[in-house]
Amino acid sequence: MDDLSESLPGKLERARVAWFYFVGGLTQQEIAAKMNMTRLRVNKIIGQVREEGAVQVEVNLPLCDCIALAEDVAERYGLAEALIVPDLPDYLEQKRVIGEAAGVMAGALIEGRDLGIGIATGRTLSFAVRRLVARPHSNSWVVGLTGGVTRSSGTNTFEVATSLARKLGVECHYLTAPLYCASPDSRETLLLIDELTDVLARTEIADLGIASCGSLAEDTTLTQIRVVKDHLDEVEKRGAVGEFLGCFLDAQGRPVDHFLNDSIIALSPEKLKLKPMSMLVSGGVEKVQIIRAVLRGGYVNRLVTNEGVARALMAGPR
Repeated sequence: MDDLSESLPGKLERARVAWFYFVGGLTQQEIAAKMNMTRLRVNKIIGQVREEGAVQVEVNLPLCDCIALAEDVAERYGLAEALIVPDLPDYLEQKRVIGEAAGVMAGALIEGRDLGIGIATGRTLSFAVRRLVARPHSNSWVVGLTGGVTRSSGTNTFEVATSLARKLGVECHYLTAPLYCASPDSRETLLLIDELTDVLARTEIADLGIASCGSLAEDTTLTQIRVVKDHLDEVEKRGAVGEFLGCFLDAQGRPVDHFLNDSIIALSPEKLKLKPMSMLVSGGVEKVQIIRAVLRGGYVNRLVTNEGVARALMAGPR
């Protein structure tokens, strides 16, 4: 296991505070507001960094390249915040550190607030939940943003949402329906169930949405769903580069014209775009196209990914 990955969230927080203060020229109050922490904590970190001799003419800390890169990505794609973690050779470890960094970001957004929190599915998001430490207002709640799949892996939307709700000590609501229906008509039939439409409405009013995305090249649980597997070639021929909240998007971030996109039980990307706080948590070079598509579509205002993806996002066309 990489030593950097072992305590990454704490190191990343220190590096971000140091970079903003000594390189970015932000005041302690500005940093506190930007990172959703107290000014006292900012002051404490700056003092620790000084005492450790990590500040000379430049900040002599690991991860500073990632901090600067995150600022560039955020500016280029109009994001409120971006968090970039180092590249790691192990596939699962990479997901873990991305997830853990996302847990830190989400915790800062949730702490002390009265809000609805929507979360999708995926292994990276399950890591985010494990790392998240926050105490929201008791009136807060969690809702799964997508319907489910039949295969259980610990990363199903029901399991991820349940884990998050338990971690926060709040109630949880579920879209108890399949992610994909057999047809648009069967979707409309399911939506005649009042309880289901009530939960779908709840996904829309949640204040914070946390989602991942998937490449079509991967052998994922989603691409193995029968109705998706049977039509995956058609979806790709129509320009899809991946899926986001179950919706197949083209390179510009537009939903492709296929009945699968009209058969989804999930919050739509367009509705996620309306939320005051929304996070895309995903990484790996195989996902560069779909991550860029989500950012081009303007569906999220925060991103957590790895350095290789961030550099690809900056190198390619916006």
